[in-house]
Amino acid sequence: MRNARGGNRPNVLQTALDCERFGAQGITVHPRPDERHIRYQDVLDLKPAVTTEFNIEGNPTPDFIQLVLSVKPEQVTLVPDAPDAITSNAGWDTIKHKDFLVDIIAQFKEQGIRTSIFVDPDNKQVEGAALTGTDRIELYTEAYASQYLADREKAVAPYAEAAKTALQCNLGLNAGHDLDLDNLRFLKERLPNLQEVSIGHALICDALYFGLENTIQLYLRQLNY
Repeated sequence: MRNARGGNRPNVLQTALDCERFGAQGITVHPRPDERHIRYQDVLDLKPAVTTEFNIEGNPTPDFIQLVLSVKPEQVTLVPDAPDAITSNAGWDTIKHKDFLVDIIAQFKEQGIRTSIFVDPDNKQVEGAALTGTDRIELYTEAYASQYLADREKAVAPYAEAAKTALQCNLGLNAGHDLDLDNLRFLKERLPNLQEVSIGHALICDALYFGLENTIQLYLRQLNY
């Protein structure tokens, strides 16, 4: 929203602090090479101010790696999005890119940064992720969200299987993409080992109607019932 007009409205730092004050348990940012969503300087400014978990997600380009290593967030989430992608639209092929991921993850873990890999709900990809040395995976939930209204049991089934595989592989489990007030609770019910969800777009959309503080509380109720 701020970058659409320039300037500093809304103030990213103040908004992050308000989200924490309203009950958010972590702040996630996704700095892209063109900085259209969050700017690299924002990440540097946020780190000393954020008191909850700070998660930086993005494609591990050299600039991104340097940023993460300098900031040292609690978690880094590796996402294979192309520079021209509107938003993340696929998980890693953890088998094809195993050697690349092993090298990148080792750099982050050496600095004490927890790592997570964005993956599709595919058991082979989850098993492949376990071989990279990552601490967690983040399930890409766009397919679940798009199918939820038509058949929620069918929509969640591959995610439940992937969650079981993650547990067997001693991987922590995160999820994100298109989660909202309608589909979040059901996902949480079916994935008992789910540790963290990242929600941005839907939360801001809901905040236009409910207000930011109330919206954050509404999402927390979906998770803590």
